[in-house]
Amino acid sequence: MTHPSYRQLAALFALALSGWASFAVAAETRAPRPNILFILADDHRADGIAALGNPRLKTPTLDKLVGQGVSFSRAYIMGSMEGAVCAPSRCMMQTGRSLFHLPPTNLRKSYPEFAAAMKDKTEGADWALLPRVMRANGYATFHIGKRGNECVPSLDSYDLDITHNDPKPEERARSSQVHADGVIDYLRNRKTDKPFFIYLAPPVPHDPRVAAPEFMHLYQPADVLLPASFLPVHPFDNGEMIVRDEQLAPWPRTPDNIRRQLADYYACITGLDHHLGRVMDCLKDLGQLTNTYIIFAGDNGLSLGEHGLMGKQNLYEYGGMHVPLVIAGPGIQRGQSDAFVYLYDLFPTICDFARAPVPAAAEGQSLLPILTGRPAKQRDYLFTAYKDVQRAVRTDRWKLIRYPQVDQTQLFDLQNDPHELNNLAAKPEQAAKVKEMLALLAKAQKECDDPAPLTVANPKPAKWSPPDNLPAKKAKSDS
Repeated sequence: MTHPSYRQLAALFALALSGWASFAVAAETRAPRPNILFILADDHRADGIAALGNPRLKTPTLDKLVGQGVSFSRAYIMGSMEGAVCAPSRCMMQTGRSLFHLPPTNLRKSYPEFAAAMKDKTEGADWALLPRVMRANGYATFHIGKRGNECVPSLDSYDLDITHNDPKPEERARSSQVHADGVIDYLRNRKTDKPFFIYLAPPVPHDPRVAAPEFMHLYQPADVLLPASFLPVHPFDNGEMIVRDEQLAPWPRTPDNIRRQLADYYACITGLDHHLGRVMDCLKDLGQLTNTYIIFAGDNGLSLGEHGLMGKQNLYEYGGMHVPLVIAGPGIQRGQSDAFVYLYDLFPTICDFARAPVPAAAEGQSLLPILTGRPAKQRDYLFTAYKDVQRAVRTDRWKLIRYPQVDQTQLFDLQNDPHELNNLAAKPEQAAKVKEMLALLAKAQKECDDPAPLTVANPKPAKWSPPDNLPAKKAKSDS
């Protein structure tokens, strides 16, 4: 019997590998590409899901999503250079760019500048937009949501864009239903076999916080717990004390008012959750649920009495930049990740789901390795910013917030003080840690091209008292 030589065996092995590779490529080509449903809630706090630690909330749909996918306990937006924090947040997600690499995002004033940047073809100005990438790779794209404080050039790039802005007060309670109805109608009546990318972004639970009566009746203020870090007034001037959001409740904050605000907020979340359940049922009825990646996130967080604050214009953990993020779908393992992630990481993640090349302009890091159980660490620390008045950096255990305009520093041990109740910055035994964290903050600023100084020549007095003659502002539906 003649035995094959080593070279013959190697050739046969190479041929087998080549055949397997061809088969794998063919199988990949034949396999239907997945659908993607991206749900972005407006002003949704990181603890705004029962399964993520708020058992008094009723969120069965989102609880089920948490149980089926990966929830990220340390998901953030990088920050904002304007009071309408949702605008840069949404622009970061739709472009894949970080905060200091965006043009001005107050689109009510600077839409022409942003739109011009989208068309800029000069070196380094490759403004990829998520719907354009998805459409170029064979997806049917659909957005339904608000238009104000959004990445408008991106909305204009969807195959179908339906916007509902500033509904009348009597219509506000139906907002979640109207947006869910729009998605269900799209799913049941679309005329293409292309996979879909749906961006569902209702203006909920943003104020004015009104839901249908059946949801409002579920929560009574007397049954709502106050936040662990509740204060009547913030202890010093954080640089944004009378922004619109902060005027939605009188000073000093009272327990009764905060409980009422939270009850209404929870009702809006439960209403949204109910109508998201209708969307999931529709996907199941159409046989599309098992081949659909579902992403749920908030565009920014919100303080509701924490530290005496009412808005998203702050850098506390229970404040403006910490958001929920849950992802479920084919091949995704179940569990929780404590990786430091930004929402603009969703851009390359969605590209990976769609088997689309990630544009060079996208700065985020795909979450796919984490979602599929491969060892991965996104970042060693997390940096956030608000205007030129607040900067923060956090590690697994420590967090430092710097307020340069009033020369104030806070240091928190998040491992032992997750609600940031005890500022350790002035403790002599923590002087080395403050120095270390300040150096890390300066490093993060340099990496992110943040030009703001951490000290100023003539800081303002830190002491602050609520104004006597400033009336509380009426809640608006789109801000």
